[in-house]
Amino acid sequence: MRVFLLLSWFCAGLALAPIHASEFSGPARGHVERVIDGDTVKMRVAIWLDQEIVVSVRLAGVDAPELFRPKCDAERELARQAKSFVEDFLRDGEVDLSEIEQGKYAGRVVARIEADGADLGAALVAAGLGVDRPRGNWCGGV
Repeated sequence: MRVFLLLSWFCAGLALAPIHASEFSGPARGHVERVIDGDTVKMRVAIWLDQEIVVSVRLAGVDAPELFRPKCDAERELARQAKSFVEDFLRDGEVDLSEIEQGKYAGRVVARIEADGADLGAALVAAGLGVDRPRGNWCGGV
């Protein structure tokens, strides 16, 4: 009986132990559910054997124009182009995530996204639809 109680307490302790995003940095395989905008994608990510989560993934190190709160018409148009670019880039739906970190907003992570070995962030910047610095100035030029 004493062994059963000790084992029960041990297992209960494991179940209550918090798991932090910093403990899982990838790599991980994901499937695109939908593109939200140029730098955020909702995806289903395999995190363990037969374990998947649906999470918003913010593209690491790249800023794209804002689709939902643009500061000007030019930013809105660039945001539409960025979203379309990302949808085309991720059209096969399968991606690899790496350097996964907890985002500043609940339910979102930040990660590098690759499709067929190509880096989405680098491609977005090369297309002029993203910048590799904290915030682009989409209304006054990048």
